[in-house]
This record gives sequence, C-alpha cells and structure tokens, in this order.
Amino acid sequence: MFIEFLFISSALVTVGCAIGILATKNLMHSCVFLLGTLLGIAGLYVTLGADFIAAAQIMVYMGGVVILMLFAVMLTGGKDFMSKAQRLLGLAPTMGSKFTYGLGVVTAIVFVLTNIKLLWTVFGNITTKEVGNDFHSTVNQLGHLLVKDHVLAFEISSVLLLGALVGAAIIARPRKNK
Repeated sequence: MFIEFLFISSALVTVGCAIGILATKNLMHSCVFLLGTLLGIAGLYVTLGADFIAAAQIMVYMGGVVILMLFAVMLTGGKDFMSKAQRLLGLAPTMGSKFTYGLGVVTAIVFVLTNIKLLWTVFGNITTKEVGNDFHSTVNQLGHLLVKDHVLAFEISSVLLLGALVGAAIIARPRKNK
C-alpha cells in the first residue's frame, strides 16, 4: 500500500511539475518546477528499488538545480521578480499563491515519503550475519556497469558537464567596454 501511494504521488508530482516548467515564463519558477520534477523522479526510483540512484538523484541533480538557480540570478542580473499587479498596486513581493503553497505541500509529502522509504531500506534490514559472495547491491552493480560496460558514456557525460560549466563561466564574466 505504501509503495503504491508513493508511486502515484511521485508520478503526479513529476508530471505536474513538468507541465509547470512548460507553462511558466518566469525563470525562477521554472527552476523550482524542475526541482519538483527531479524529486518526483527520485521517488519513482525508490519505488523501483534503486536506492542508490534515488539518493544520487536527490544529492546530485537537485543540488545541480540549486546551482542552476544561482546561475539564472547571476545571468539575469538578480532583478526583482515582481508581477505586473504588484508593481501597479505597489505591493511587496509575496512568497507565492495558494496554488504554489499547495504544490509545495504535495512536494514536501513526496520528499518525506521518499526519504522514509530510503531510510527504511537502509536501516530496516540491518543484520549482523556475514554476507556471502553472491550478494550484489545496486551500488556494486552500478559501479560494475559504469567501469566495465558504459565507460565511454560515463566519460562523455563528464566532458559535456565540464563544457557546460566553462560555457556558463564565459557567459557570466564581465564584459570590457571598448
């Protein structure tokens, strides 16, 4: 029952936030929706039993979205994101609407359920007996696949990420006036 509820809520958050990315024009809102999408995908990984991939999804990709938000603020000059109604009426910027608060609550629930399942998998099955040679965890299988079978794709993705980082640094550097 818990796995089915986690799967359905993770799928709804993933699809809903993906649609939110497409629907919004605000760069910061897109980054927050991307954060929710990646969190929903981590929940789907947990329901599939890929605990290491889910933890890596949360740490690496969601951390990358936070860095993306920082680059977005750097590249846009950190302008104040106020709506037209707020500017017209002279209102202070608010943190969100009822929709964004509701989306935040649903995302928080998925995040908590994902972490409960991850922690239960890690700490719930602790035993003191010896593990035989036939034991293969997800980490062991993933490491074997990355080093043996898919080493070229692993290296290409690292070069691609390095190129993106260098490109972002070149775009964000200050320009000299001639």
